[in-house]
Amino acid sequence: MTPEIRALYQEVIIDHGRHPRNFGPMPEATHALEGYNPLCGDKLKLYLQVKNNIVEAVKFEGSGCAISIASASLMSQQMQGKTLEEAKQLFQFFHAMIIDGSTPDARLGKLTILEGVKEFPARVKCATLAWHTLQNALDGKNEVAVTE
Repeated sequence: MTPEIRALYQEVIIDHGRHPRNFGPMPEATHALEGYNPLCGDKLKLYLQVKNNIVEAVKFEGSGCAISIASASLMSQQMQGKTLEEAKQLFQFFHAMIIDGSTPDARLGKLTILEGVKEFPARVKCATLAWHTLQNALDGKNEVAVTE
């Protein structure tokens, strides 16, 4: 990754960390689940509004490091309008990129900005917290998602 690209990625992560999109409660949510990263203390609550097998809206609230908040913010943008199957596929693509080091799938869109996180193993759990929470919500698990 070139220094210019790395700097751009850092700017986007900082922007989403400081000004997260889709941040706040969602009283009309059809799914709501908490996530917790005991390693660094990141906490979030993820809200989904699913109708007719489509993720119509995603919001979250909580606190954490810039990577955790940015990942949740970017994910919330990417998930809107996806079918449940597409949402589960995006989880698989993201997980493969961050955990397995796979080449990012084009369907991840802006989420590929987080690819560099895999170079910092201690931060991988920060980037995946919202995603594990999403997976638990989509799978109907009624338990706090953890990254451990």
